[in-house]
Amino acid sequence: MLLLSSGPSGQAAVNAADTAWLLAATALVLLMTPGLALFYGGMVRSKSVLNMLMMSFVSIALVTVVWLLAGYTLAFGQDAGGLGLIGNLKNLGMHGIGPTAMHGHVPTLLFATFQMTFAVITAALISGAVADRARFGAWMVFVPVWTLAVYVPVAHWVFADGGWVVAKLHALDYAGGTVVEVCSGASGLALAIVLGPRLGFRKDAMRPHNLPLVLLGAGLLWFGWFGFNAGSALGANGMAGAAFLNTQTAGCAGLLGWLAVEKRRDGHATTLGAASGSIAGLVAITPSCGSVDVPGAALVGLAAGVLCSYAVSWKFRWGVDDSLDVVGVHLMGGVVGTALIGLLATETMTGGPEGLFYGGGLAQLGRQLAAIGAVGTYAFAVTYAIGKGIDRLLGFRASEEHERRGLDLTVHAETAYDHGVLTHGTSHGAAAGHAAAAQAAHDRSPLG
Repeated sequence: MLLLSSGPSGQAAVNAADTAWLLAATALVLLMTPGLALFYGGMVRSKSVLNMLMMSFVSIALVTVVWLLAGYTLAFGQDAGGLGLIGNLKNLGMHGIGPTAMHGHVPTLLFATFQMTFAVITAALISGAVADRARFGAWMVFVPVWTLAVYVPVAHWVFADGGWVVAKLHALDYAGGTVVEVCSGASGLALAIVLGPRLGFRKDAMRPHNLPLVLLGAGLLWFGWFGFNAGSALGANGMAGAAFLNTQTAGCAGLLGWLAVEKRRDGHATTLGAASGSIAGLVAITPSCGSVDVPGAALVGLAAGVLCSYAVSWKFRWGVDDSLDVVGVHLMGGVVGTALIGLLATETMTGGPEGLFYGGGLAQLGRQLAAIGAVGTYAFAVTYAIGKGIDRLLGFRASEEHERRGLDLTVHAETAYDHGVLTHGTSHGAAAGHAAAAQAAHDRSPLG
């Protein structure tokens, strides 16, 4: 073990290798949100691509502020009341946490930053469910409120010492299948119901406008996912290596499973299917990467690729416009990956609990399903209440005119591709740009 220092008396020493790996993993997870922005941006129509990118990028800033002020202490502070529901306010504003404070063998400030990146992308994921029709100002109100009311309590339940899902229910979730995937998927479903479907839903073609952008975003997400899962080992160790390999295995299996369904059902294997299938496999392995072996990871990824490819079409049957398939991929993938732990968990990975297929009986499966139900129900109910409240107070849905013209121009006074509208560097371009910006400012309400 390589130590940088022995630390103050009574504290664990800093492990240089663990700290270096967690620094890298934190950067990888942060990169996932710009990757998500590109993934989502390519999937929407060209008139709202910048708005889609902005919803992800502004989530980075909003969640960071909220996390440092109160999110971290409520999520990871000492349990308040001993019920495993929420932390205390001892470290409000990161008070009392200095560079010598330790979380195991890594600095507490680094651990807090790593966990912050999880909160960032979870909030950003929800934006895909309401793409093309949410008011940007309302989204900026929603993100911090949702982070404190939904994400933070669930993170405490699952990730914190004494959280009831792990400490009392004894469910297994290695890197956030419930906290990130089920939570964002259920929240996206609730918000999609609050806002209602896009204009022309079920009638107009709403195809991705830029598939190369989608694939680029998916590639960045895949790259960052190694930090997400392997980084959750909080060290440069064997579990990090196992989670890393399981992540790669499941991503590939998910891609192949989705393409197999597409080919059989539609006669074509598409680039969008390849991107979506890989993400489905990565979503599903997130909770199970520390509980299953490599064959188990392949089964988890394959199951997610197949089931999610069918689930994305359910929105047309139910009439719920989940614009970019947050429910079909993240909720379904999170459910698949979390539930399959109850079947495929092996003592070789967990050090104890085993799934049904390895002789562990049905008990662990029951625990996994209970965790899914609790997190999904809580996230859906509270998000629905938050969405309804914001809608009544401020208005969450963009106006019909703004939605038809596109949110890029009406909200941000910019376009992604039409350089003739906002061209820089010429008097004609500047005049056109000022005219468009003035018109957009006239059209905008105070909240965009």
